[in-house]
Amino acid sequence: MTYMTYDINSSEEREYLENYNIEQFERPSVATDIVAFAVMQDGEQSNIRKLENRELKLLLIKRSQFPYKGAWALPGGFLRPGETIEETAKRELLEETGVENPFLHLAGVYSEAGRDPRGWIISNSFISLINAENCTLRADTDAWDAAWFCVKLQSDNTSSDDSTSTTKMIKHTLTLSFDSASSDSNIKGDENIEIKAIVSEKSTRKGYNHVSSYQIVDSGELGFDHAKIIVQSLLELRDMMEYDLRIAFDLLPESFTLAQLQSTIEKVTDKKFLSANFRRKVAEYVEETGEIIEGYGHRPAMLFRVKSANH
Repeated sequence: MTYMTYDINSSEEREYLENYNIEQFERPSVATDIVAFAVMQDGEQSNIRKLENRELKLLLIKRSQFPYKGAWALPGGFLRPGETIEETAKRELLEETGVENPFLHLAGVYSEAGRDPRGWIISNSFISLINAENCTLRADTDAWDAAWFCVKLQSDNTSSDDSTSTTKMIKHTLTLSFDSASSDSNIKGDENIEIKAIVSEKSTRKGYNHVSSYQIVDSGELGFDHAKIIVQSLLELRDMMEYDLRIAFDLLPESFTLAQLQSTIEKVTDKKFLSANFRRKVAEYVEETGEIIEGYGHRPAMLFRVKSANH
């Protein structure tokens, strides 16, 4: 049997590429939107080790330019020549938070017609997990304010009670809240903000295949299609953390208490764990530092770190 060989440097190949007109097809702009989560107490860096009032938070920016001037939106930006889309996400996140080499997970590609009023723009969304101790909020030319919003997601099954149905309809109510009195941000003045958006999900099972489609019912005045991106990203993050809880380490400082680790995972997954069971579950991933933190939960607490093989 004879096999054809491929020569990328053949004269025919070079001639084809020299004469190829890349303008013969319309091309979209490529952008990234970053869904950056942190688990922090109100006041961000002020008392990072306290468990009281620690919440799952999402970074939003307030746009200073059209479109959606004055609306809250996800941080992000356009792909530059020579960049990968991951490099774009890292650059934009560094500009907004000062965080280098963050956890990034490509969560989705959004290419629906009309999703951006400026034209044909495809967005690649990334989930990012931020350790609040390393974060300093900034604002770039597209945003005049940036803030961490508390995140709540309520999901209600609105389908009929037919247990044999392969299709479920789910109503996701996303609530994002900001309290200027108890939060660190670069927002000027006293302002309490609550954004409530509704996203519907049609979930269909076909054999072993599970397909979900999402539609924005009420954007809550979030810019673009970001309500949908946030809901899908949070649902995916919950699934990821339930599958592998080590993802939570990216939300924590280098040393932490087991109570802090448990609280972090509970805030993301919206589930409670028995402390004894939780300690057994994480025992293979963490080790004692030999240090004790005083005044933590009214008694000294041992500090732990991630075992090097697990991170």
